[in-house]
Amino acid sequence: MIDLRSDTVTKPSDKMRAAMATAAVGDDVYGDDPTINRLQERASGIFEKEAALFVPSGTMGNQIAVKVHTDPGQEIVIEERGHILNYEVGASAILAGVTIRPVKSVDGSGILTWDEIAAVLSTDSIYDHTQTGLLCLENTHNLAGGRVMSSAHCAELCENAHAHDLPVHMDGARIFNAATALSESVADLTRHCDSVQFCLSKGLGAPVGSVLVGSHEFIKEARIWRKRLGGGMRQAGILAAAGMIALEESPARLHQDHENARALARGLAGIECIKIDVDKVATNIVIFDISATGKTSGEIVAALKDNGIFAIGFGNLIRMVTHLDISAEDIGSTISAMFSIVEN
Repeated sequence: MIDLRSDTVTKPSDKMRAAMATAAVGDDVYGDDPTINRLQERASGIFEKEAALFVPSGTMGNQIAVKVHTDPGQEIVIEERGHILNYEVGASAILAGVTIRPVKSVDGSGILTWDEIAAVLSTDSIYDHTQTGLLCLENTHNLAGGRVMSSAHCAELCENAHAHDLPVHMDGARIFNAATALSESVADLTRHCDSVQFCLSKGLGAPVGSVLVGSHEFIKEARIWRKRLGGGMRQAGILAAAGMIALEESPARLHQDHENARALARGLAGIECIKIDVDKVATNIVIFDISATGKTSGEIVAALKDNGIFAIGFGNLIRMVTHLDISAEDIGSTISAMFSIVEN
């Protein structure tokens, strides 16, 4: 199968499997797992933050951050297509007791301006307003097609938020993709954020895990919440061992995924009834409009599956994500299959 549903479907390499088999382990709840400790130290160093915490998933990392940064009854501000709002099954309301204020990026980029954020903030003491407690950003922006936010833009948003005493959390699930696309470091892209979550199990190719980075005090409280949420994984160095390889080796090859995504976008743009802006494909996510085909996204996705290709459809859109298990030949096969499906 050619699996383009997500970069979460990657399989661990032989090197990762060997590292997992031989990993030194201990009880991480007691802080005794040397491989997890090494991963956390390396991650905090790369992001130039004080500390880091290995967590089972990106959703757990994001939700811990929301909980630590906010008080029950507050609200968080996020772009309306943000992952924390749309794909974390209402966890912010259940776990942190906060509501979410979605904000539309007028230009459709998914990258909010400060004026768009400022228009919805409530940081005064008026009793009938829900008080804003946190600004959440996302880089790359999943549902905006993997669009990227520059370090300068992120710094502007953070500086303005901090002037209103608001912390900023970055959902950086694919922050290394953003760094590759922009030729900037992940440290520079997130320097002014109070916390960052990034995934080892997406484009970096590890089988499990994400990392949350921030200050010593933030991570100290985050560790407590990880335990409360069932994330105390004991001898999880077998997972961190694969994560170390992903963190050290995978960023250097992400440009290949981006090249494959652009090749896919160019091929799809050549099919008359498919609408896609090739210039907006910045990383490894390709989202295109199939409304002019006369078929539903569900019908096209089903037909692709019959051709040995997995994709995700929603509304009049289909999403395909390139990753380390997708080759240039796979891209060619996908384009040919799409042409055959929509032209018949």
